[in-house]
Amino acid sequence: MNSQPVTVDSVAPVAVVDPAAPVGPVAADPAVLAATRAALAAEPVIAVVRAPRIPDAAALCAALAEGGITWTELTFTTPDVTSHVEQAARAGWRVGVGTVLTPEQAGRALDAGASFLVTPGLRPEVAHAAHAAGVPVVLGALTPTEVALAVDLGAAAVKIFPARAFGPGYFKDLRGPYPDVPLVASGGVNGGNAGEFLAQGALAVCAGTDVVPPDVVAAGDWAEITRRAKAFTAACAAR
Repeated sequence: MNSQPVTVDSVAPVAVVDPAAPVGPVAADPAVLAATRAALAAEPVIAVVRAPRIPDAAALCAALAEGGITWTELTFTTPDVTSHVEQAARAGWRVGVGTVLTPEQAGRALDAGASFLVTPGLRPEVAHAAHAAGVPVVLGALTPTEVALAVDLGAAAVKIFPARAFGPGYFKDLRGPYPDVPLVASGGVNGGNAGEFLAQGALAVCAGTDVVPPDVVAAGDWAEITRRAKAFTAACAAR
């Protein structure tokens, strides 16, 4: 598996979004949507990092890539997350920011060089900010109605969270009314069930503590991160 940095394009400054403005369907760049979905289909694992500290974000991304995971999502639950994003982005890694709840957070993440944004639920203002910068956004949803709203808001993919609440079969059910919507399984996904989520209709899955345990990340044990990433991607490939 190629462990070279994934080059990402620089992003334009984020336009200021008025939270009080009417929110309707958002025009996302079709090329951005297509490229993001193709990249997820090719490498369907996003490592979601929640840790008390990250000693070297670029080294973390490199360790994950060595194990076959080139999508790294840092989150606003991690202290000083934007500094970590800046470090990884400068090194050329594809790094995004998750748990984005407000336009202000979206702006900070994009200014730091985030190449994608992820929300835990529907956040129209975050979608507006991402589209203004030409950056893909993965919006969180759970119900069929929320999935439709996420599509209307221009989501590059729809994160079904928490996935463990309904299990892999739920993705097969969603494929009925939404055969072409790219779904991402997040929450409770591990090496034992990731392959089944993919087999039942998820385009991609999020890997959390199975691959990036907070204590291992904080300790900077990159060899262990690579080992875990290889095991997880192997389990996905075996579906």
